[in-house]
Amino acid sequence: MKRSKWLEAGVGAFVLAGFLGLVFLGLQVSGLAPGQAEQNFTVHANFSNIGGLKERSRVTMAGVTVGRITDIELDPQWLEGRVTMKIDSDVGEKLSQDSTASILTAGLLGEKYIGLSTGGAPEMIEDGGTIRDTQSALVLEELIQQFVSNMSK
Repeated sequence: MKRSKWLEAGVGAFVLAGFLGLVFLGLQVSGLAPGQAEQNFTVHANFSNIGGLKERSRVTMAGVTVGRITDIELDPQWLEGRVTMKIDSDVGEKLSQDSTASILTAGLLGEKYIGLSTGGAPEMIEDGGTIRDTQSALVLEELIQQFVSNMSK
């Protein structure tokens, strides 16, 4: 009888460890995990079309994740999508004034994210500053529409 109780307790502990592992992986993938790198440098960028970009999407530089998107709203002055990003301080302090932000897609129809590339200007973007040079999302429907309209001419 005692052996059965130890076996049941062992199986229960194993199932609990498996469940906690799945919760941990889910938090890591979603970007909600506590204890991630300190991201206290805020940068804004305006895009004419955000094309499916979502909050908590990743921000990358040279393929390495350096931050997350924290807010997407309509800029009332320019009537464009205004994206707010929190990026790692050590990266943010090295973004020059002529840096570019592009909305990219992982694979053909994958998730949307922002790719940053730095320029060569000596002046750096300040915390809370705006990246002026942006490239909006490539929308597949618009591309097909242009192709069809050019074929009919």
